[in-house]
Amino acid sequence: MEKSPVPGDTLFMGVDGGGTKCRAVLVDGQKNVIGLGEGGACNAYQSFDKAIDSILVASEKALMEAGLKAGDRDKVVVGMGLAGVNIPDVYTRVWNWQHPFKARFLMTDLHAACVAAHGGSEGAVIVAGTGSCGFAQAGDRVLKLGAHGFPFGDKGSGAWIGLQALQAVLLNFDDLGKPTMLTELIATALKAEGLDIIERMHNARTGDYASLAPAVFTAAEAGDPVAIAILREGADYLSDLADRLWSINPPRMSMLGGISHKMKDWMRNDIIERMSPALQQPEHGALFYAMQEYAQSIA
Repeated sequence: MEKSPVPGDTLFMGVDGGGTKCRAVLVDGQKNVIGLGEGGACNAYQSFDKAIDSILVASEKALMEAGLKAGDRDKVVVGMGLAGVNIPDVYTRVWNWQHPFKARFLMTDLHAACVAAHGGSEGAVIVAGTGSCGFAQAGDRVLKLGAHGFPFGDKGSGAWIGLQALQAVLLNFDDLGKPTMLTELIATALKAEGLDIIERMHNARTGDYASLAPAVFTAAEAGDPVAIAILREGADYLSDLADRLWSINPPRMSMLGGISHKMKDWMRNDIIERMSPALQQPEHGALFYAMQEYAQSIA
């Protein structure tokens, strides 16, 4: 058996940074999980400073759980799968960050999710959480869809659903839209109604819109036509996304994200029947990537 070039006492960390939260997993040289940590929103496109802070918070918590200190980051090889770094300028800025780790490897959160979902093998993944996007890899073919960022894209995501709900409520307020349960549910969630909603949502972030998605699912489950139409439109988009990803023949496909389990109920049955469960969470994809890249860098 070929001996690994990586010292047995090397610590590795995987970080998954999404629009709502940042998660870190720390493993020892034998790949045993010794620490977990969580930070806040980590979309580097929306806020570079917030993303960096969330990475530092999550990594420190993981180190502390392992009985280490924040200063021990210089002993850790980290893989980061971050939202927003699919934008070239954002990737460059994050890459140029003077990080405190022993070594750092950077990938998109979507790529990390795909690697994790299929245990390091090829496949496809659809993410439906705060945002939405799709990624597939089969042989030398790679297909990336969406990830345009809210409000430019992210159809079928929590943020998109929340925005659609607000627009429906305001149309109803002007007597230009259909009556909907969402009027009361959104008023309760925001503690505002009518034009006060606009003031309440001034400078709102993506996660604030996504926090309204549960109201839409509640209304749809109660038979509200407006809520049902919103979810069907979003689900149709996600089903079409899956069709495009299948076009390059990935061996398997998984669906991840905070609202993925609920959106599956609204998607086409033929799409859902072909889905496979994710084998691991996205932070493990970033971890796998760090191990692989670091071994190659010192070989």
